[in-house]
Amino acid sequence: MVKLFFKSAICLFFGHIMFAQSHTDKLKVLIVDGFSNHDWKQTSLIVKTILEKSNLFEVDISTAPSELEDIAWENWRPKFKDYDVVIQNTNNIHNKKIQWPRVVQKEMEAYLRSGGGLYILHSANNAFSSWKAYNLMIGLGWRLKEEGVALQINGGGEVIKVPVGKGKSTYHGSRNDEIIYTLNNHPINKDFPKKWKTPNMELYKYARGPAKNITILSYAKDNETDINWPVEWVISYGKGRVYNSSMGHLWKGDIYPKSYRCIGFQTTLIRATEWLATGKVSYKLPINFPSEHRIELVNLEIDIKN
Repeated sequence: MVKLFFKSAICLFFGHIMFAQSHTDKLKVLIVDGFSNHDWKQTSLIVKTILEKSNLFEVDISTAPSELEDIAWENWRPKFKDYDVVIQNTNNIHNKKIQWPRVVQKEMEAYLRSGGGLYILHSANNAFSSWKAYNLMIGLGWRLKEEGVALQINGGGEVIKVPVGKGKSTYHGSRNDEIIYTLNNHPINKDFPKKWKTPNMELYKYARGPAKNITILSYAKDNETDINWPVEWVISYGKGRVYNSSMGHLWKGDIYPKSYRCIGFQTTLIRATEWLATGKVSYKLPINFPSEHRIELVNLEIDIKN
């Protein structure tokens, strides 16, 4: 089991910023996990810890069955409507026969249409390519080139559409320290520097989908091709809000990687979740937020218990 704990000498991010922001009525968040080709258990635990340490959120986890024939599917019915935000941390790319039950899919569709918030956490945008409404919710995801358009950002900051069938299917190269460029101002990135660096990020290239009702928040440049690819985007779905990002990779065998310890990532996670819940952001920018030339990491440790 992975257990997170804080040192007594807590860094500025958690000491000066996080614990200072106390809310009596916390926003309710549900993480949905249970199956993925990534380390979904550790991912959920770390995300829950980051959000709850902000003092803005109360976080529950609903774990779906991981096997297709598991009879537990009959009773797995997460109550989306009881939460301000749902964080989607399931991914069936390793076995596309594993799907949320149709009744659960319909409940998610209704939840979003009526004004819910959905956070698509990294590889969750690999999931459910045959679920039409899900493709509309996420805007772009890990898809074949025949399954949607891709978006690029040119040197002038204009979004360029790559048609269906042109270019490549979604892929990524090696993980690198990436400079994140802010494209559109938004409550999530209010007061962010125009450029900031995050460590060991997996940049998705040719993420594809319907790309409807979408706003690109940020992008990074692919060092191999010099093409700018979206990193974060938000989507409107009915009255609901969706946030989708390629940040947040945590592979099997990783232990609380730098990409999750990044103060920029953790700030974005907290702010995006608050915005999904309320349409506003109160969470202040940490004084040690990363810059274009400087990565900043949270001083949070992990203890592994077998």
